[in-house]
Amino acid sequence: MNTVSTLLLAIPYPQIDPVLVQLGPFAIRWYALAYIAGLVIGWQVMRRVCEQPPKVLSPLKIDDFLLWAALGVILGGRLGYVLFYKPGFYIEHPLAALTLWEGGMSFHGGLLGVIAAILLFAMRNKADPFMLSDLVAIVAPLGLFFGRLANFINGELWGRVSDVPWAMVFPRGGPLPRHPSQLYQAFFEGVLLTLLVVAVWKLTDGRRRPGLLTGVFCAGYGLARIVGELFREPDSFLGFLLGTNWLSMGMVLSLPVLLFGAWLILRAWRKPVLP
Repeated sequence: MNTVSTLLLAIPYPQIDPVLVQLGPFAIRWYALAYIAGLVIGWQVMRRVCEQPPKVLSPLKIDDFLLWAALGVILGGRLGYVLFYKPGFYIEHPLAALTLWEGGMSFHGGLLGVIAAILLFAMRNKADPFMLSDLVAIVAPLGLFFGRLANFINGELWGRVSDVPWAMVFPRGGPLPRHPSQLYQAFFEGVLLTLLVVAVWKLTDGRRRPGLLTGVFCAGYGLARIVGELFREPDSFLGFLLGTNWLSMGMVLSLPVLLFGAWLILRAWRKPVLP
């Protein structure tokens, strides 16, 4: 199929202003709302789930944990992006690391930040960190779903050039149609992963095996992200790694997450089931 025919078949990209409301210098962006929606909805779901056996924390304690989780996501996500993706740039421009409104968050950094928050909060409240992380695992895919939708609205992290019927021309992605990989990732990392974790929680004794839901989430996310990276254009400042035309930084960072999840699943199955 030639370039002209491909362009004619491309689905128009819906031009959505990344800024929802602008009041002078103050702006409310869809990107920020995605994080807020993920945290608030996740918080409310955790409040309900924590009251079901086996109980780990009270709803009031979950209220306290919200701030810890938010700090873990934001600080870890930004620090991860700085260290994993653009260390050289931020060494030369350290103040640019504070410009969160311009985007640049790493899931893998956010994951490490939330793990740190879970460990510290569990230690402070004498709770089982694996049981707390299982609560987080139930709601984490919701945050991923909203985050990927925000990526799509921002017209960033687009996919590779493609001639599939649903390909789109992204405003900053050049003239050729591309996979709307943000929507693929929203589906696999958000919708499907939510269904998987909830199914394990509801239909098995997974809730009574501390760490199992966390393992299912980590393994599921690692696999979903690696598959999604096959359709996503690598970051222009990194490109493909090790001289390949397929290996991306997202894949490299996601493989340890997948393996860690598999280890957690095996560990949980070898432990006795809680009463």
